[in-house]
Amino acid sequence: MAISRRRLLASAAAFGAVSTSAGIFAPAIAQNKPLRIGILAPRSGIAAAPGENGIRAAQWAIEKYNAKGGIGGRKVELVIEDESTPKDTIERFSKLVQQEKVDCVQGIVSSGVGLALGPVVEEARALTIYWDGTTQNGVDETIPNPKYLFRSTDNECEAMMASLLTIKHWKGKFAKVAGINPDYSYGRNNMAAFVAVLKRFNIQHEVVTEQWPKVGTMDLTSHVAALKAAKPDLIFSSLLFADLPVFMKQAHAAGLTEGTKLVFPAAGWQHTLMKKEFTPEGMLFGHNTLYFANPKNSATAKEFVAWYGDKFKDYPEWEADRAYFALESYKQAVEKAMKAKGGAWPSQDDVIQAMIGLEVESLGGKGSWRQDKIANQTFVQGFTTHKNNYDFVTLAEPFDTMYSADLQKPPGANFWEWIKTAQFKV
Repeated sequence: MAISRRRLLASAAAFGAVSTSAGIFAPAIAQNKPLRIGILAPRSGIAAAPGENGIRAAQWAIEKYNAKGGIGGRKVELVIEDESTPKDTIERFSKLVQQEKVDCVQGIVSSGVGLALGPVVEEARALTIYWDGTTQNGVDETIPNPKYLFRSTDNECEAMMASLLTIKHWKGKFAKVAGINPDYSYGRNNMAAFVAVLKRFNIQHEVVTEQWPKVGTMDLTSHVAALKAAKPDLIFSSLLFADLPVFMKQAHAAGLTEGTKLVFPAAGWQHTLMKKEFTPEGMLFGHNTLYFANPKNSATAKEFVAWYGDKFKDYPEWEADRAYFALESYKQAVEKAMKAKGGAWPSQDDVIQAMIGLEVESLGGKGSWRQDKIANQTFVQGFTTHKNNYDFVTLAEPFDTMYSADLQKPPGANFWEWIKTAQFKV
């Protein structure tokens, strides 16, 4: 969730006991010493499911790495701490850095936690790779040139892709638009981005209602009633927590999904809960950076999906890809830096420099790191189908993939001005 600039600075000051000693992440003298990677991820609350997806993917990746000698010849240990409130997560970050002496910190799902933690990472001079977190306040970047912090793709990427696909497939087929989005920066920015893209392409429309349920609200009947009363042709929603399948059940019961175009760019976070009985076919549905049933998935991704299904009787969503991307990026950067040093263990600065511009194959496809340490990854969206062997919806073929280089603002750009001038592929 977004927090104010004042609160961000207060969090950083109050928990600024993280040491700024440059020696915290000094290279290990003995390379047979285990490499320790700290993980900060939610394991309870509304983000527990994606947190567990990420943790499981990290454990799977480390098991594979260790079976082949680890990273740079060093076996790897994970040290896992909970991500919760900004205050508590900052304290746990401090614990990982000061007490556990980890070599790298990875994780963070919440944009609000990421925003608060960013300045602390820089103060601690501790290499940190976010899974899903950014340091955006709204759509404005607060740390344009971090040294130690690598961040995920911008939060608005999935909304941008869904907006472009809406125009591609449904231009001229809707006039009245409604929105139901979580009442914090992510939801508000995504709805605003959707409307801005419609305006950019001169799509005539009227926003007939905007509903803003608080995060964690499970009784959405009043919002469903307001949407139904507005009689929209199209509903845009960036709901993505446990409230999403609840909304779909209530909307289905009210007849809201019949004949209404549905654009849900982040629904893939809850994909196995989007049951056929209440989730219609033909809904524009985003899987972000990993679609488990993509027939074009790599052999590694297919192996992971099979392992995940066998072990947990479930199917992974995109947070698994974000976790794997962070680990694979770190592994390749360490080994690239070692090669440049003739096999000697690299310093933290060596690893950071090796990560900038690095391209890796993640579970969801190609990924890379920009010069400003923001990720680019592959996004997947398409229309839902019931024609599968599951009790939940999947994507009808063909579906669309886009690289985030075409979906997020360039370094230093103003998001709203960029939308007005960018050469989008529609």
